[in-house]
Amino acid sequence: MPAGNDFLARLAYDWEQEALRARKKGARVVITRFGIVLGKNGGALGQMIPLFKFFLGGHWGSGKQWFSWVHMQDMVEAFGFLLTHPEINGAVNLCSPQPVRNTDLGKAIGRVLHRLSFMPAPGFMIKLILGEFGSVLLEGQRVIPRRLLDAGFKFKHADIEEALKNIILD
Repeated sequence: MPAGNDFLARLAYDWEQEALRARKKGARVVITRFGIVLGKNGGALGQMIPLFKFFLGGHWGSGKQWFSWVHMQDMVEAFGFLLTHPEINGAVNLCSPQPVRNTDLGKAIGRVLHRLSFMPAPGFMIKLILGEFGSVLLEGQRVIPRRLLDAGFKFKHADIEEALKNIILD
């Protein structure tokens, strides 16, 4: 898939190109491309959960867009894995091997919190509140961590509902 043309895509592309210059000096370069990180201390869930608790949770925009995510614990363990596997270099997707549609994410959060998840957030409101990052959430991308999987990395929290239970209930 070609790189996007918005500010964030251009910034990421420029940063990656600059990082890759270190190869000329003999350095191993691993570029991690993250899904949305889900963890206990705020982040994306910290903004979503209060809405669900007040019965205002649901999907964003059409809800059909893909949501590529990673549990914080898997992200940390993937970094350790990358450090101990010097054969891996270049771009590595750091996200769950099971991305979900935004509608399914909303339903999973609702089930874990025992709340309904029927209140969609219109796309224009997401863009108004979050600016350009809102477009990232509304367009989504189905990303698979192929290089990690092929190298033998095992995700502990690959299923969204199990991951949410671990984060919210534990």
